Amino acid sequence: MPVITSIEDLRQIYKRRVPKMFYDYAETGSWTEQTFRNNTSDFQDLYFRQKVAVDMSNRTTATKMIGQDVSMPVALAPVGMLGMQHVDGEIKAAKAAEKFGIPFTLSTMSICSIEDVAENTTKPFWFQLYVMRDEKFLKAIIERAKAAKCTALVLTLDLQILGQRHKDIKNGLSAPPKPTLANMINLATKWRWGMGMLGTKRREFRNIVGHVDNIADPSELMAWVASQFDLKLDWDAVKKIKKMWGGPLILKGIMDVEDAKKAVAVGADAIIVSNHGGRQLDGALSSIRALPDIIDAVGDKIEVHVDSGIRSGQDVLKAMAMGAKGTYIGRAFLYGLGAMGETGVTTALELIHKELDLSMAFCGHRDINSVNRDILLVPKGFRGDWE
Repeated sequence: MPVITSIEDLRQIYKRRVPKMFYDYAETGSWTEQTFRNNTSDFQDLYFRQKVAVDMSNRTTATKMIGQDVSMPVALAPVGMLGMQHVDGEIKAAKAAEKFGIPFTLSTMSICSIEDVAENTTKPFWFQLYVMRDEKFLKAIIERAKAAKCTALVLTLDLQILGQRHKDIKNGLSAPPKPTLANMINLATKWRWGMGMLGTKRREFRNIVGHVDNIADPSELMAWVASQFDLKLDWDAVKKIKKMWGGPLILKGIMDVEDAKKAVAVGADAIIVSNHGGRQLDGALSSIRALPDIIDAVGDKIEVHVDSGIRSGQDVLKAMAMGAKGTYIGRAFLYGLGAMGETGVTTALELIHKELDLSMAFCGHRDINSVNRDILLVPKGFRGDWE
């Protein structure tokens, strides 16, 4: 096993071990992938101010996200089909997050179900909701999340329709993979992945299959899902879901100041400044560029988190310095999961935590809660000088 010192090391192992369609699922954006690329590259435009001759002892990265204690301001973002990246992927990622003391967010489009994850963990996790037109399913899955004692509902607002992701279409993305010639040839080279999948019963979207009328066959599922995203989802619907849920509500997919203000008005507990990892509206701003204006507009009225493009502890520190109260990683932990299962997720978290801790110290801070924009050099025009 090579010495792993960065998230990029994990990505390279991940690429070798996971089938092409699932690697491409993670490593793709919509259309030209401009926003997908900018999500990471725009972090590089922010520079740190190094401080010296300061006390660096007794450092802490511990803080709170929506009132819950976390060992560092990082949550595992909801990622669909984790169980196709690695056998029982959602369970293994949740276990790693629990041991590390950070939140795990289970996707509606997970392979392992809400109940699967709850039965294999000891602490509550968060649940991410896609709003479906099937009201019976919508109400039922919220009740299932309550029964599993999920401590937050993460409502995704930016996926009423699917952005076009060319690679997913060309690969015929499905779970489990369709037995096409190209897939069979590729799967034959991923024996470690294949042996794992043969040893589990969890190979379909278990939050949905068996819980929706007339959907018992995974082959029918993708068409059902594509037809079910609620095109009419609006702020009144958000209010109804908030009431239906009754617990802490996080709204994911906020990229506009006016939308952030509306999130405050409906009584959400937090928002996630997110462009869905560059997988929805291509040509949109990166999340880190959109963050400052949203922070300035609503930051004292609602907790503001951010995702999309975070690949390191330094990225986490930059987001916190810009005013975020929490961050989410998706691809960064996914690389670890696909590479080495639960151990890989733990490795990814350790890498991010170490880089966050040391960089914070180099910038003259011992407590993540004291970090502010003073540690950054932000170029003029970073927010954009728009007409």
